[in-house]
Amino acid sequence: MSSIKVYLSEDHSRCDELFAIMEDAAAKSIESAKESYEEFAKSMERHFQMEERVMFLEFEQKTGMTQGPTAIMRHEHIQMRNLLQEMSKAIESKDKDKFFGNSETLMILMQQHNMKEEQMLYTMAQQHLSAEAERIIDMMSSMVVE
Repeated sequence: MSSIKVYLSEDHSRCDELFAIMEDAAAKSIESAKESYEEFAKSMERHFQMEERVMFLEFEQKTGMTQGPTAIMRHEHIQMRNLLQEMSKAIESKDKDKFFGNSETLMILMQQHNMKEEQMLYTMAQQHLSAEAERIIDMMSSMVVE
């Protein structure tokens, strides 16, 4: 059985790999980045929803903390979703500079965000939710993205 922290941290790593693939494709040609962008954006959205629709809710119900770390993480998810939309627009308009400006901002935000989650929130979640970890991981892994 995996822990919530390990499960979600491994998903961060998977998303990071897809980000690197997307940037490599865009460096060759902005037109060729569309497919890898879509795979990366889909993976990011799945990760956000696993957290927002499952783990965050379970954590908030268990701890009563609704305006703490999960609220901050949701706000950062919104910021990252906005950057992803701007990157999509840049691909559509073939604006490589705009794409890389937004992807650089996204990379910095992702690094900071992931560090906060992995070092603080996931550790707290594991402490409070360890008895339900298997059920929560099953819910996240079988989730259908909306």
